[in-house]
Amino acid sequence: MTKHATNTYGLDLGDKKSVLCALDEDGGVVEEARVATTRHGFTRYFENRAPGRVILEVGVHSPWVSRHLEGLGHEVIVANPRRVKLISENHRKSDQVDAELLARLGRVDPELLSPIKHRGEATQADMAMVRGRAAMVRARTSLIVCARNTAKSLGLKIPSCSCDSFYRRALETLSPELRDSLLPLLESIKKLTLEIRACDKRMKQLCETKYPEARSLLQVNGVGVVTALTFVLLLEDPKRFKNARSVGAYLGLAPRQRQSGSKDPRLGISKVGDGYMRALLVQCAQYILGPFGQDSALRRKGQRIADGGGKGAKKRAAVAVARSLACVLYRLWVTGESYRPFPKGRPSDAEDNEASREAA
Repeated sequence: MTKHATNTYGLDLGDKKSVLCALDEDGGVVEEARVATTRHGFTRYFENRAPGRVILEVGVHSPWVSRHLEGLGHEVIVANPRRVKLISENHRKSDQVDAELLARLGRVDPELLSPIKHRGEATQADMAMVRGRAAMVRARTSLIVCARNTAKSLGLKIPSCSCDSFYRRALETLSPELRDSLLPLLESIKKLTLEIRACDKRMKQLCETKYPEARSLLQVNGVGVVTALTFVLLLEDPKRFKNARSVGAYLGLAPRQRQSGSKDPRLGISKVGDGYMRALLVQCAQYILGPFGQDSALRRKGQRIADGGGKGAKKRAAVAVARSLACVLYRLWVTGESYRPFPKGRPSDAEDNEASREAA
């Protein structure tokens, strides 16, 4: 805690009202209150109070609330919900109890909460466009599946084609009666396609102007604008990572561990962190391992794991390449060097075997 801090505040955020519990230096409850979940509400409560430590759980409101309270001079810790099972599994769960537990956990040792660092407001706004594009892609896919299934139920089949050309191919294939019935759905697909193209254009402009560091990531065969920009926006500050390997763990691509005594079972990846970024990296890995992927150390590493056989070998290979790809992108960002498909000082066979084991 900062040297001027007096109280520790646990803050359970709600859409309309947030519940607050304040502890003094000895751990005694000195105040319990409800505060409007607005900038004005938090300002009224915290503005004239001595700097303290505020603990809150990550959630939809936590980014702006944490920035606002820091602006008022308080130390803010955003707790990782995976580390506060004491709250989610409490048999006496209530907003007031949750707020007090957050305060007590933060008072003892903030590192127990695995504090989360939120992105800046400008970065978060740009990330909203990435999230919006992903939502539109999912919506378009759902509508295309609906149109195909409807056509199949009437004995028709829309030819395989790209999502961008689906509207035209569907109009050419469907009967006049079905075309009239599905026209609103097809028009929605067409509109979503145009909006997705517009997003792609804006994302490309961001890479060229606001985030030039993303352009260096495009050197890797299989990495596109969406993946490069999302990677830069999500990590935001590469200096907060100790090394490239920690990026894979941050994105949930590192294997879980449950070692006890002589037992050290092989477990799957943790899947913590951002699932969308993880999916993008796996898609890039699948391209690298696919028929159009260029020969590279990444590709050969994945092929060795896949050729090892066994259940899920190809899946393990894609995950291993995705994790290594995250490390490569991080190094390109930090060093600014040119990408080399076969870098100097390639890992030994023993290290490759270890990577294969971790990918399981």
